[in-house]
Amino acid sequence: MEQQLTSGASNRIIPILRALRTSLIFVYTVLLSLLLLRRRLSPSQYSSKRRREEEDTLRRRALAEDLDVSFGNDHRLRCSNSLFFGPSSYAVFCRSWVPVYGDLKGILLIIHGLNEHGGRYADFARQLTSCNFGVYAMDWIGHGGSDGLHGYVPSLDHVVADTGAFLEKIKSENPGIPCFLFGHSTGGAVVLKAASYSHIEEMLEGIVLTSPALRVKPAHPIVGAMAPIFSVVAPKFQFKGANKRGIPVSRDPAAMLAKYSDPLVYTGPIRVRTGYEILRISSYLMRSFRSVTVPFFVLHGTADKVTDPLASQDLYNEAASKFKEIKLYDGFLHDLLFEPEREEIGQDIINWMEKRLSASLGNVDNIW
Repeated sequence: MEQQLTSGASNRIIPILRALRTSLIFVYTVLLSLLLLRRRLSPSQYSSKRRREEEDTLRRRALAEDLDVSFGNDHRLRCSNSLFFGPSSYAVFCRSWVPVYGDLKGILLIIHGLNEHGGRYADFARQLTSCNFGVYAMDWIGHGGSDGLHGYVPSLDHVVADTGAFLEKIKSENPGIPCFLFGHSTGGAVVLKAASYSHIEEMLEGIVLTSPALRVKPAHPIVGAMAPIFSVVAPKFQFKGANKRGIPVSRDPAAMLAKYSDPLVYTGPIRVRTGYEILRISSYLMRSFRSVTVPFFVLHGTADKVTDPLASQDLYNEAASKFKEIKLYDGFLHDLLFEPEREEIGQDIINWMEKRLSASLGNVDNIW
């Protein structure tokens, strides 16, 4: 006897189909509206928009150059700013802090997180220079004093490429000095992907990742499915539904106030293309944990509400790296180097780098 579809099944399937149809109609309407909007913009409007973006870049660069990160002209270290033109062809704003006295143990290149800038890590740089480490920091495209619309990243692959090229420049200017990469949050994802390229890994003693953005998921599956299309049609559109400014990133109220009152920190809603780029690099890295061979130290707060500490644990468990370490800080939030215990966390990083250098020196001695 032929069985008929039960009314219970029908009641479950039909609403799903209706919801899917409604979603598709909504998406089609939004895409059509955006396409029509783009067509209505005249050449003069595009020119005016481009000019405003360039003026904003110059304004931010002036702020970055005026930012005092020299600690009252501390005679024990030398601070400088520069512009670097890497593979992306954008002008990238860079800083450096180098101890004046003593031999350099190594150099750490800092790649900041989404929406912030390298100048925020000046206190960490001072801690590093006091232990005879040189420090460099590079502002991403669209961040800090670098070229581009504030908060907009056309491709994180550009940031990866610029990171590798700037590291190569540092190595050429400091021959024989061991180099490390440091990345925070999405900067951690950039660093991990950069280190996956053999020519970059060969220049490194190791990498340090704080709160890396390794398992980033869209707020809704439809957002993930449509992100590649929206990122092309309306790349600079600000997606208000993805604004996470309200999420606390530090248990230190003063650090929170300093971050969100900093004019070089982007506090607006995330831009569509930027969000898609984060989803894209996160997806790539999640598939690549087992191929990671670079020495690394990953640090994460267990109460982090921005990135997933369990993903850091998975990286540690699955990576093929022979020299690796993880430290989870119970109850700590996202911006570890801006937590009340920032000095202890900074010292943990310094201790790991020194341990890594000792291990490398031991390997050289064993060869001879």
